[in-house]
Amino acid sequence: MEFKQLRTFVEVVRHGGFTQAAQHLHISQSAVSKQVAQLEHSLSTTLFDRFGSHVRLTAAGQVVLQRAEGMLRLHKELLSELDDLSHLERGELKLGLPLLGGNALFANLFAEYRRRYPNIQVQLLEGGSLNIEQAVLSGELELGGSLTPKNNQAFSWQPFCDEPLDALLPANHPLAEGGSVRLEQLAETPFLLYQRSFVLNDRVVQACQQMGFTPKEGGRSGQSDFLVALVAAGQGVVLLPSVVARELVRPDVIRLKLIAPDTLRWDIAFIWREGAYLSRAAQAWLELLRERSITGSVL
Repeated sequence: MEFKQLRTFVEVVRHGGFTQAAQHLHISQSAVSKQVAQLEHSLSTTLFDRFGSHVRLTAAGQVVLQRAEGMLRLHKELLSELDDLSHLERGELKLGLPLLGGNALFANLFAEYRRRYPNIQVQLLEGGSLNIEQAVLSGELELGGSLTPKNNQAFSWQPFCDEPLDALLPANHPLAEGGSVRLEQLAETPFLLYQRSFVLNDRVVQACQQMGFTPKEGGRSGQSDFLVALVAAGQGVVLLPSVVARELVRPDVIRLKLIAPDTLRWDIAFIWREGAYLSRAAQAWLELLRERSITGSVL
């Protein structure tokens, strides 16, 4: 049994067939079939039920898949540790960044990281907290920026920033005259929410319910500038982290300080799988964040 055979087997499962796995691995379908057959021979068991071009895992295949993913992850961590001997002269960092706040918080940090470590290949994935968490758990990402998963023992994390939210309203909204607004005052205003993979949605809804109302949904997007454009068009209110809201205010939009429960904050941490080995490249990213963080908030 070889790691190459295990990886090929896992790719067949992930991509739903031999042809798709061959395309992903950039090898011939016959090579994929041969490697799977060799793995089945070495284990003396059948891993797939084959139905024409479709495959389905046998009971034995389910067991092997679980073990194979763990073995491949350990193998990858071993290689990462060995790569550290090169003192960051080469390597790879698979990094997840939240869609929200990318320009305000992460563009300069990413540029500084690339300046310091030009030989580190960085693969970026952007998404909501739920997507980032899933990618970290699956091994697709080594580190990811997410709302702090305080009650999730599957992760370790390093705090990054902790921002209050501001309310952005159309300039002609009846509440736009004051310098601040209480969350419960927005009960009759439609809320512009984020894509469902954003944990911040849950915090907004829970805070509203805590104040005695369920927010009316006026639309959803993962793009903060589009949400602000909807505000300008009179479609509702959007709650944004202060550091993001400051950059998006326009003449037809008013930014107000939001008075809300303390639980309604944008506390971003960089997470990794509990117990996982962190490569030198990942440790260097975390060190850069510590340098740029000031009293829990990034300026």
